[in-house]
Amino acid sequence: MPPPLCTDLSAGQVHFLPGPKDQPKKSSDPLVSGWADLSVSAVVEDGEIGPSLDRDMLRMLWGRPLQLFRLAGFMARQRGAGWVTYVVNRNINFTDICVGSCSFCAFRKDVGYRLSDSDILSRVEEAEDLGATEVCLQGGLNPDLSLEDYCRMLELIKEGHPAMHLHAYSPMEVWHMARSSGVSVKEAIADLKSAGLGSMPGTAAEILVDRVRQEICPGKLSVSEWCSVIRTAHKLGIRTTSTMLYGHIESLEDRLTHLEVLLRLQAETGGFTEFVLLPFLPENCSLGPMARKPDILEHLKMHALSRVALHNYIPNIQASWVKLGPEVAGAAIEWGVNDMGGTLMEENISRSAGSTSGQYLSPSQIRAIIAAHGRKPAQRDTLYRVIKTS
Repeated sequence: MPPPLCTDLSAGQVHFLPGPKDQPKKSSDPLVSGWADLSVSAVVEDGEIGPSLDRDMLRMLWGRPLQLFRLAGFMARQRGAGWVTYVVNRNINFTDICVGSCSFCAFRKDVGYRLSDSDILSRVEEAEDLGATEVCLQGGLNPDLSLEDYCRMLELIKEGHPAMHLHAYSPMEVWHMARSSGVSVKEAIADLKSAGLGSMPGTAAEILVDRVRQEICPGKLSVSEWCSVIRTAHKLGIRTTSTMLYGHIESLEDRLTHLEVLLRLQAETGGFTEFVLLPFLPENCSLGPMARKPDILEHLKMHALSRVALHNYIPNIQASWVKLGPEVAGAAIEWGVNDMGGTLMEENISRSAGSTSGQYLSPSQIRAIIAAHGRKPAQRDTLYRVIKTS
């Protein structure tokens, strides 16, 4: 079952979104009938080391876009009764100084900026004035920042904005701060949680295949190290998102391996809130000329395939409007997506890589996109508790 959805956070009343009577149980569509009941049990098989994907079935669906489209759409409606969510949030990229060498990154600088305390607080205050419930903090691997500095950022925000949910620091950032401060990952996450950390972005996943990682980000965490940081966070009560950076040098088989890694980790911990597909943006980076640019159909198919593969394990599939563009992200709603992500307000990483979709979509703009695709919009918080449905 998906996480409970709450319509009254202050009262602590937890219940599902209205509309379960509208939730389709069976489909009369001949391209879906028989698949909706079998899809998860057929695509995901339990083994000694956890669930595994039936790759033959997923490959077959990949080659049948119409069937994939109808099945993923049906499964999303079955899960969410026609609701599509979004969060009012703000990104704060607090530094672009980074010792990393990822070939897909156009954001990092050897000599760059680091936001001051007052800069960070002014951004949080602006976000709160616009109704944000979440601030997402991410930056480069700045060699001058220690675990204490990362904790202080959280404490600084919580002191002035105690209700703001702090969604902060990728697994790579956590690994970096732990190493630079001479502590374990577990100790680092525990300290971050004490300082106000609410959840973590599951970025730095890229493609969870070590062969691919050695080509595109050789200095980054290995697959086992990324999983270890995520597993530790989940065990300490810090939920995370999960992501995939696709559309560069990886193959379909690599994408399926990535999904299977996430599937097994979720079966073990249950700590992922969502899965976000992040299309690679090829501008201003060394990986760009080697990348194969997916067309719109491939973007939509990948969201649909993820819905089918992860349906009973990670129920929320998010489209990144800042990377796909609002039109394609909206179309993905009909291909199995049930979340449109956040308002963002600030997004420097994608913009530096060539995104032309802007940095902010207002709640009314997101609701209009959702409604245009025949779904009902609902504002949620970071943990998918619904705040309002109008």
